Amino acid sequence: MNEVFDILFHPLPNAIMTLLMGLSLVYWLFTMLLGDGFEFGEANVDFEGADMQDIDAPDDLDGDTDADGEPSFWSKAMDYINIGKAPMMVIVTLFKFIGWIITIASSIALSLSQYGWKSVLILIPIFLLTYFLMHYVTIPVVKLYQKVGYQGEEAHDYLGRVGKMKSTIQGDNIGSAEIVINQDVIRLPVKSRNGERIAYGDTVVVTNETGDGKIYFVEKEITLNTI
Repeated sequence: MNEVFDILFHPLPNAIMTLLMGLSLVYWLFTMLLGDGFEFGEANVDFEGADMQDIDAPDDLDGDTDADGEPSFWSKAMDYINIGKAPMMVIVTLFKFIGWIITIASSIALSLSQYGWKSVLILIPIFLLTYFLMHYVTIPVVKLYQKVGYQGEEAHDYLGRVGKMKSTIQGDNIGSAEIVINQDVIRLPVKSRNGERIAYGDTVVVTNETGDGKIYFVEKEITLNTI
């Protein structure tokens, strides 16, 4: 038992990652006790029914980009690990877990304890490696949440919501828009309400939905800057 405790908390990188995993464990215990489970909420949008591209590519849902607006580095980085396509805390927990396992394995294989506090620097390459692994680890997770119709912690009424376009759409093209509800990032399959061109990064308002509830219609938000 002492050996296990020593591995979990020594050297410093192991202690940091064990603490982070412990915080996630406490979070999920409280979540289960409150009856929220793993956020398999009901939804009124079936992503699989929409004519959208597969999630296997990191920026598939960003669609077209042009001179009117390019995806930011941060947006591309979040898309790569499928942020917004599964609950944030699920992805964060997976990141911590993978990083935790790699850190413990590295501390044993590289005898990090001999480097003292400097061993914490190993977390930099570990976080980078974990980030790239997360793209592939989250693919089945996202597909699972799509199958259960995940669209956030609970079903939402999206009409009237304001969001940002994550692709460029025109005519009958289907793209995606990102809205935030209670800090939950949600992506919706959208079409231009009147067929006008809406560029990546434009602020839009959800005005209607198709009869089957699979696609939402959006139009540019009218502000003093857009008049």
